[in-house]
Amino acid sequence: MFTPLLFAMLLSNPPLGLDLYRPAPEDNPLNKERVKLGRKLFFDKRLSRDGTVACATCHDPATAFTDGRPVAVGINGSKGVRNVPTLVNRAWGRVFFLDGRAPTLEKQAVEPIQNPIEMGLTLGEIKGRVGLEPEELARTLASYVRTILSGDSPYDKYVNGDQKALSPKAQAGLAIFRGKGRCTTCHAGPTLTDERMHNTGVAWKDGRLADPGAGQGAFKVPTLREVARTAPYMHDGSLATLQEVLEFYNRGGNPNPYLDEDIRPLNLRAEEKGALIEFLRSLSGSVREGKL
Repeated sequence: MFTPLLFAMLLSNPPLGLDLYRPAPEDNPLNKERVKLGRKLFFDKRLSRDGTVACATCHDPATAFTDGRPVAVGINGSKGVRNVPTLVNRAWGRVFFLDGRAPTLEKQAVEPIQNPIEMGLTLGEIKGRVGLEPEELARTLASYVRTILSGDSPYDKYVNGDQKALSPKAQAGLAIFRGKGRCTTCHAGPTLTDERMHNTGVAWKDGRLADPGAGQGAFKVPTLREVARTAPYMHDGSLATLQEVLEFYNRGGNPNPYLDEDIRPLNLRAEEKGALIEFLRSLSGSVREGKL
């Protein structure tokens, strides 16, 4: 079973040879050469029409592979409509994009390159820019993304036996996370996401769905790994702080006809919300990328 302990071992330097726990498709097995090239291309602005944007422009390693903006900004300063999700631990992802429309990392990898707001190239132009067919570029970028790992956090150390890794306040927050806060209903397992789609009401504005997401205003549950470093939050970047996120869930989200049945008022007290935030901060650890 994949556990936080295995995350810590994968993040060791040098790694302890646990790549059998890092899934990759049969037609795109991980190898050092492809990962190295994928990393280079991830930072390559030739993949945008005007040469100003790379994958790393939005997925910046300095902010846990996000960009710190409410929504993505692409070529010509064009603004998208959705927040940039982190790429940490996506090797274990089941669906990709906030609406889950891509079933694999390979399918996900070239969509932003083709998006006229984000990078603005056509598939036919890719080979002329970087010398790879679109399918090979997709495999190469996906291979690199599978090396982006977050683990070895205070939380990981605590669940692996170090009782001093979490402060008493953070331990109280963990108890709320697992209990009264009902957070593990969606944020479960070592990756802290169920990879499913849920309507929390964020998309419900002025009596209608501003964004249908995967359908009826549902969006994929994000990982909570590195969550203290990936503000702002929600699919539209509308909540600036963890405190705002907790207030949103504490009141039971935004009522709407499609609200997920698991979203309901939590009635957390101020000290409980503070403890929960302390715990969420403990989910930031070491981020490792580009290595097998």
